Amino acid sequence: MKTTRCAALFALLATAGCAHHPADDPADPLEPVNRAVYKFNDTADRYVLRPVAQGYVKVTPGVVREGVTNFFDNLAYPKTIVNDFLQAKFKRGVSDLARFLVNSVYGVGGLIDVGSRVGLAKHDEDFGQTLGRWGVGEGWFLMLPLLGPSDGRDAIGMGVDLYTVPTRYLPGRYDVYNYSATALNLVNLRANLLPADSLLREQFDPYLFVRTAYLQRRQSLVYDGNPPPEDYGLDQGDDATRPPQNR
Repeated sequence: MKTTRCAALFALLATAGCAHHPADDPADPLEPVNRAVYKFNDTADRYVLRPVAQGYVKVTPGVVREGVTNFFDNLAYPKTIVNDFLQAKFKRGVSDLARFLVNSVYGVGGLIDVGSRVGLAKHDEDFGQTLGRWGVGEGWFLMLPLLGPSDGRDAIGMGVDLYTVPTRYLPGRYDVYNYSATALNLVNLRANLLPADSLLREQFDPYLFVRTAYLQRRQSLVYDGNPPPEDYGLDQGDDATRPPQNR
């Protein structure tokens, strides 16, 4: 509990001023520490997670990996539904709730993405995006041990989003299944990212590449793909600070 409180306090500090920064010029006062954490994460990935993911790809058929991906995407989908409504995207929230129910019932617990086949689009929302929609700045860039890139706003969001994960509410006797599922999800996610390894190896400064790519993606998600000009350092007046419209 003490560790959780310290982490929450640090995340709040990292959102100091609630400032918005361009993705190519972020607030990164912890860069020396972040680079050290990035190096640690890269070493752990190189010697542990990547080899495990490569072995997983070799022994697991593509159709099975697709089913695993669909299952965990559906399992985590309540996070998107909750944040749809928190962002006042009510129409999308109803659509995403329908998608979750269709995939859970007719998609064999989410193994088959029936929702997309019947025209229910997949969305990605979380509490970090909810905070951003209502004006909270991203704060400092953070490189988290084992978890990878984040920022002050998203670090807080991750803590809140934990309460939307259905497996969190399983009785303690199911912990072994919960941990096993988490491990499988982690390996499967890493396997899905293996094609991007070559792109990262080509970068002169992988840390800067990861930082910029992460912040650009988060910026796009917060504004539903249409970020205001102010986030690129342009002065567009008060209109640029208004929350994005529903899409």
